[in-house]
Amino acid sequence: MVQSILSKEIQHYIDDKINADVTKLALQKNPFPEVEWNLVLQQLAAKQKAKSKLPTWFKTQNIYYPSKISVEQTSSEKTAQYKASLISGNNLIDLTGGFGVDDFYFSKTVANVVHCEINSELSKIVNHNFEQLNVKNIDCFADDSSEVLQKLNQKFDWIYIDPSRRNDSKGKVFMLKDCLPNVPELLDFYFSFSDNIIIKTAPILDISAGISELKKIVEIHVVALENEVKELLFILKKKHESTIEIKTVNLLKDKNEAFQFQINSEAKKPNYAAPKKYLFEPNAAIMKSGGFDAIATEFELEKLHQHSHLYTSNKLLDFPGRIFEIQNILEYNKANMKSFLENQKANITTRNFPETVENIRKKWKIKDGGNVYSFFTTDMTNSKIVLLCAKLK
Repeated sequence: MVQSILSKEIQHYIDDKINADVTKLALQKNPFPEVEWNLVLQQLAAKQKAKSKLPTWFKTQNIYYPSKISVEQTSSEKTAQYKASLISGNNLIDLTGGFGVDDFYFSKTVANVVHCEINSELSKIVNHNFEQLNVKNIDCFADDSSEVLQKLNQKFDWIYIDPSRRNDSKGKVFMLKDCLPNVPELLDFYFSFSDNIIIKTAPILDISAGISELKKIVEIHVVALENEVKELLFILKKKHESTIEIKTVNLLKDKNEAFQFQINSEAKKPNYAAPKKYLFEPNAAIMKSGGFDAIATEFELEKLHQHSHLYTSNKLLDFPGRIFEIQNILEYNKANMKSFLENQKANITTRNFPETVENIRKKWKIKDGGNVYSFFTTDMTNSKIVLLCAKLK
């Protein structure tokens, strides 16, 4: 940490330039010769990123930011709040503390939180920020988390881990065993310190791969923010042996869309049908979860095709995703495209269709936007069709 970054003059400058173009400012003369100009600009860029993602930090005076990429990679406040809602008890240890956003919210749910961060500089920054945020029940340790566990030698109600997806020898990795720490290898060690473990992974992780690498999984949470999947949460309990519950949530501005189901190879298969009055498209969290049959069963919907993952009904339902009224059903051919969509404005979605959105737009000169929502997909007879719809939700 460079303490002079926290001077009133530099902090005032950062606040004054919060909407400025950092790349243009970089070409200007440094008004603070006692501090490296790039450090000031790094603080500005990171604070700009925090404005919408971390409003509590953004609004708090004298926050010291790590690199912009650290802010980009950290949990948002909304997803951190969701994680905190999953735990209870007296204490939690975070083995991969990072910028500390998750721990800030964990500290509102449990009495004591331990923040482990092997990067001593980042640990110092986080400790400083917790003081500015008036958080009194988080202890920061700048050390390897396994060593901290052994030194403290106590039972925790929860262990939280967000393994680093960058490996010095392999670059960016996607299997848990290649992340740092190697959670699958260390699970028995971790269970000697807690009966309850939460593991956060990137949304790109294949859920079935995570299940194959881990054990004692009780729940898997698929967390989306404004219909973009942000993270997967694997909840493990030491004494659990039975089924796995998949819980999906789409965190929206005014509400949360939640849907859950059990992983069960004998789940009821959906019926297939031609498009009816309404079209239903599951939100991104459900799509990631793979609960394509479960959502059909729960809402008594019929699928257009096994691999299209679009659903239809003559009933209008409160559904966790987008809802459309189908206004026209077209065979995908040159005549229909020329008559209905060529040189028009429309929103395009493809599901189980051989052409990309980009190719369709270019081929038929379709402009983006407007009130027409077109779905290019495959029906139950394997015919290529286009659904022209009005959006209801």
